[in-house]
Amino acid sequence: MSGAGTTPARVQAAGWGWRYAGRRRPAVSDVTFTIEPGERVLLLGASGAGKSTLLAGLAGVLGDADEGERTGSLLVDGAAPEARRGQAGLVMQDPDAGIVLSKVGDDVAFGCENLGVPASEIPGRVAEAMEAVGLAVPLQRATKALSGGQKQRLVLAGVLAMRPGLLLLDEPTANLDPEGIAEVRASVERVVEASGATLVVVEHRTPVWVDLMTRVIVLGADGGLLADGAPDRVFAEHGQILADAGVWVPGLDVELPELPPAPSGAEPVLSDFGEPVLAASGLAIAREPRTIVQSGLEVRVPGGHATVITGPNGVGKSTLALTLAGLIPERAGSIESAESLAGKSGRRPIRWTSRELLTRIGTVFQEPEHQFLTQTLRDELAVGPKALGRTASRTAFVVDGLLERLHLAPLALANPFTLSGGQKRRLSVATVLAASPEVVVLDEPTFGQDRRGWVELVALLQEEIASGTSVIAVTHDEGVVRHLGGHRIELSPQAVRA
Repeated sequence: MSGAGTTPARVQAAGWGWRYAGRRRPAVSDVTFTIEPGERVLLLGASGAGKSTLLAGLAGVLGDADEGERTGSLLVDGAAPEARRGQAGLVMQDPDAGIVLSKVGDDVAFGCENLGVPASEIPGRVAEAMEAVGLAVPLQRATKALSGGQKQRLVLAGVLAMRPGLLLLDEPTANLDPEGIAEVRASVERVVEASGATLVVVEHRTPVWVDLMTRVIVLGADGGLLADGAPDRVFAEHGQILADAGVWVPGLDVELPELPPAPSGAEPVLSDFGEPVLAASGLAIAREPRTIVQSGLEVRVPGGHATVITGPNGVGKSTLALTLAGLIPERAGSIESAESLAGKSGRRPIRWTSRELLTRIGTVFQEPEHQFLTQTLRDELAVGPKALGRTASRTAFVVDGLLERLHLAPLALANPFTLSGGQKRRLSVATVLAASPEVVVLDEPTFGQDRRGWVELVALLQEEIASGTSVIAVTHDEGVVRHLGGHRIELSPQAVRA
């Protein structure tokens, strides 16, 4: 990708911090560093340490005094970031937040148009950026029809097309399959090599990025910096301290048991698992009735075990999970539950009432915000138990236990929508587990997790499986596959039929 028009930016922070309106504690505080033009920085820290907030500050999108309170100074090329918005390109943690227009081509072109790039130059930039991130879809494709991983590539393409002097990436590979991770990593390397742009990446997958970076900056959970320096030196000198703080340190494994796997394929050996809790025959799935993404599926979900759904982006993993969960109707074939799971509405989950689903199949969506209903974390976790008529003392016991277990207790009275991406994910998992459903369906359960959060989530799911809960997890995370074990459904692309 050409770097024409790119001037690498210089970044300076001096005692900088930000506290969101309505929050007692700052999201980030007392941060001091200088990033020289062309440096490549991997920005690390525990979930909630303020990494995304710092990137938003550098992009000039945090807002005014009504949105929060800032301390210290933060400068891009000697000016406030708000005055340099055309110089910085930000890929946010939530790809939906970065999508503006309804068509793919229009969305990629949007930033260029805002910057006043000549109209004759924009189509070439759009094509170049889409190729760089491996987004091989028609320009007229509806953005709402893209998978989570495709949306991630879309917003990155829109930023790359702008050719910014400061490239800010907030977990740019979080929802991508392994091939997509490699493509995005390679495309970012090509861009910075060609343009010399200053690069700041927030990413929990440190091994993917560390060899591209010239520097690592680690934010402390209570303010300031835990470490700052060359990657090899930082990890060698502070590895265990960083791991204990939640940073994924390359080469340092987690201490969790790996559950035994089962052979891949849509049909587990039932003698190994017992009778299925959910079974589908001749199943066709689709979000939109006219666009079938998979058909002819024969699926068995064994009771009291884990089932992981894997495969490339866009093959229908999330769609299959939501269909099994009774939230999207089958387009052909049918799904039936075990007799022991059936409700008054019968054995087909799609016909169950919301109350029947609450105790039978709980679903954690790919976008955590889609399931938040209340103004505080404590109230959010109490929704399920209260709906089931649990006593106040029993509800409090469950809520307090989950808050402590998932490191959310200090945020019990915070608004769920103000959490970091990793915190939102842990809360979304906890809200489902609070109702104790017999089957739990999770879409990318470890998205955005630091090391501590990942270990707690996976350990909690292992305990759920040991207690007899059936777990269905959509994931690109091979660590999840290894540590949950069980049955694996590997989806491969099918020709899309309208």
